[in-house]
Amino acid sequence: MKWKLTIRYLISILSIVFIVSIVNTVILIALLLSQHNEDPEDIIHDTGENFTRAFYHNLSIEDGEPVVSEEGKDALARFGAWLQILDENGNVISDEYAPDSAATHYTPVELVHKYKYMDNDFNTYFIGEYEGYSYIVGVPDSKQQRTIIMADPQQVFTYISQFLGAIVIVDLIIAVIVGFLFSTVLTKPVSRIIERISELKERKFQPKKMKRPGVFKRVFANLNDVSETLQAHENERQKLEQMRNEWISNVSHDIKTPLASIRGYAELLRNDEISPEERLEYAEVIERQSLYMKELLDDFNLTMRLRNQDMSLNLQETRVEGFVRKIIIDLLNDPQFQTHDIDFNSSAPELTWEIDQHLMKRALLNFILNALIHNDEDVKVTVEVTENSIIIRDNGRGIRKEEQTQIFDRYYRGTNTTSRGTGLGLAISRDIIQAHGGKVEMKSEVGKGTMFKIRMK
Repeated sequence: MKWKLTIRYLISILSIVFIVSIVNTVILIALLLSQHNEDPEDIIHDTGENFTRAFYHNLSIEDGEPVVSEEGKDALARFGAWLQILDENGNVISDEYAPDSAATHYTPVELVHKYKYMDNDFNTYFIGEYEGYSYIVGVPDSKQQRTIIMADPQQVFTYISQFLGAIVIVDLIIAVIVGFLFSTVLTKPVSRIIERISELKERKFQPKKMKRPGVFKRVFANLNDVSETLQAHENERQKLEQMRNEWISNVSHDIKTPLASIRGYAELLRNDEISPEERLEYAEVIERQSLYMKELLDDFNLTMRLRNQDMSLNLQETRVEGFVRKIIIDLLNDPQFQTHDIDFNSSAPELTWEIDQHLMKRALLNFILNALIHNDEDVKVTVEVTENSIIIRDNGRGIRKEEQTQIFDRYYRGTNTTSRGTGLGLAISRDIIQAHGGKVEMKSEVGKGTMFKIRMK
């Protein structure tokens, strides 16, 4: 994978360099052609060449000889030049501002030499023609210099082609070297990122530190964060899976016991020799065991619906004090709990919550029954309604600190209880309260009891 990324990156770099070289070559050739086709007067203004070519407008023929106009003389003065007019034999017939050292006769060879090169006085010569006469414009100390280059066009084209080819080759070589070094630095972390994603796919969640992550430092940091999160979820899943398996094992055992009782007593009911009192007692046992199995299945169904948020709430505006007092009265009227010590206090008679009364009753009963069933018979349970909460506390055995984080987990059964239960009661209560938008707080200390505080947002 790493070499594939490196090769692809190199190909992209080489393609860019090649395209840029071609584009630059085309632009260079286009500029050369455009300059070659342009009229020099459109490219460079105020040059000696242009001045000389246009100077004929300042000449006229008077009495058969050329004469310089006043405008022409002013133009020569402004340009810093001097002028000589030659006849067809190369003799100077008139001049303007010409130095004393200027020649009075020019041969064709001398004219060509003057045009090509400066003289010893650093004059640059320009030559024009007017009505059969020639004229020389000399510019002393001109910043413009004429350079003569002799070249074979075909050979120049060959040299240019070789030069451009060499540039392209050198650019490609440099691009290969730089691209290889840079792509190695770039693709190594990319390859490692792909490997880390593959490891996450294979459920390998151990965070790893990358040496020289470069610009991908934050990417690796985020991958490590994802690894830690997934590892936490995996640990939670395994923990939940273990508890679920233990719960299934416990529930299977719990179901077998009432089923065995139901089956045994059902077989006894077939005996015609049993008395009516015994028949009634056996029927009550069967009914009691059936109700326990129904409760177990109802709890399982309810917790699944709450967990999947598939429980619709029938919300009603409810006065909390009266609602809680009625629950406690009903509980004390139950023969099973008539002898238990349950106190009720309220400091907020006007407190109202919008709740599903059936589900909230189930949640509160779970907390209260949890305190009654999983403690000794002399336990004291206090239920209190405050300005913003319901508090349920007992002075029982308490819950060990290492178990407190699991007390609301589904399928969990505390080690301090010998009572039969589904392990879903507190989890169901917590889920019901959270479904109402509330939360549950718990505090417990071994030997001093447990406190649950229920609040609504």
